[in-house]
Amino acid sequence: MNLFDVVELLSDLPEEQLAAGSVGTIVHVFTAPEQAFEVEFTDNEGRTLTTIALRPDKIRLYR
Repeated sequence: MNLFDVVELLSDLPEEQLAAGSVGTIVHVFTAPEQAFEVEFTDNEGRTLTTIALRPDKIRLYR
């Protein structure tokens, strides 16, 4: 996965009020201390709901 890829959340994140299947965009790629992706989730009008760093096993490319 790369910067600006559209991804899908694989499991619920109730603390962020996000459900599995939520779609977001990678806005930053971390390589240290471990690989992670900062993903921005928005509402239907483009307003940011949350931006959160996630490990690769929590997301997949959106198809």
